[in-house]
Amino acid sequence: MEKGLGSSMKIIGLILTVVGIGFAVWGYQLSSSVGSQVTQAVTGADTDKVMTYYIFGAVSFVVGVYLLRKN
Repeated sequence: MEKGLGSSMKIIGLILTVVGIGFAVWGYQLSSSVGSQVTQAVTGADTDKVMTYYIFGAVSFVVGVYLLRKN
């Protein structure tokens, strides 16, 4: 029973890692949009939507890597 749980956690870890990378890339692409560039020029900061994608991507990636490396 323990072997099945370990392999399931590794699969979930792999999925979270890939999803995290995907959200980070998506956030990067959104930061290049015209609306985001205007907001960044006016306020000096990225939009909330872009930051949400970056944060969600980073958290997903870190949790995914942790689950992959966990014995």
